[in-house]
Amino acid sequence: METTIQLEPAQKQLELFGPGDSFLRLIRQSLDVKISARQNILTLSGKEKNVNKAVEVFNKMQQQLFKYHSLKSEDISIFIMQENSYPGNDDDDVISVYSHRKAIKPTTKGQIKYVQTMLKNDLTFCIGPAGTGKTYMAVAIAVSMLKKRQIRRIILARPAVEAGEKLGFLPGDLQAKVNPYLRPLFDALEDMLEFTQMRKLMDLDIIEIIPLAFMRGRTLNESVIICDEAQNTSAMQMLMVLTRLGQGSKMIITGDITQIDLPAGQKSGMIEAIETLRRIKGIGYVELNQTDIVRHRLVQNIVQAYKKRNPKKQL
Repeated sequence: METTIQLEPAQKQLELFGPGDSFLRLIRQSLDVKISARQNILTLSGKEKNVNKAVEVFNKMQQQLFKYHSLKSEDISIFIMQENSYPGNDDDDVISVYSHRKAIKPTTKGQIKYVQTMLKNDLTFCIGPAGTGKTYMAVAIAVSMLKKRQIRRIILARPAVEAGEKLGFLPGDLQAKVNPYLRPLFDALEDMLEFTQMRKLMDLDIIEIIPLAFMRGRTLNESVIICDEAQNTSAMQMLMVLTRLGQGSKMIITGDITQIDLPAGQKSGMIEAIETLRRIKGIGYVELNQTDIVRHRLVQNIVQAYKKRNPKKQL
């Protein structure tokens, strides 16, 4: 099959094709299509299914450039991995955050369900492998709600459970010891907020990034509370977290149950909570899988390979 795409006359081909045509090479290799460009015309040839997918990818690339004036290789990889365009206006799915550097929106069917579940329920559990956007989408929803003044605070918490290393052997004070555990939460925030805005919100305690134990004894009203890496909570810790939920708040519990670092024989508090609570009205449950991975295209293959090797590591 062969088809052509008419590019916008004002569209800069350098930005659309990438440095040294790197975006074109990525599409060629990933979708097994031939691409040739002449003036404002792109010609695509190959198997019908692959060509149709390539056309969809190029259309999304042009939309991204038109709206946000930037395009990265990560964006191309996400467009390629998306199975199909989902119905509805694209703008309806954009999550409004402080930064205008890029649009933040669900990019897979699983992520769409995840966002809808978080908005609908006051308590949401989300499990899934690395790279599926469990933490990232939760932080985006929290920042969006803060921007719209639907909440007053964001609480981001993680259990400080060692994965083969001991906290006591790390250098520095308590803050220095726990910072490595909290770094992924900082990374998500830094991608959505301007640095000065983020620091100001943290200085005012409007955004808190804390170890799980620091939540004990608190009632959190008008907040979004995100408990990340919750597969590493004990039953008592999970109960403590769940009972922090106050009036006008949302809580999002995320984790990867294939990567539990608790002592042998100790059941994950997250798994126990899902088994106990999943039928209660007002509590949402989402399970993402390898088709929802939006990191480097190899991550999806890595997760699939390990899943085949350890098929019993499932909820």
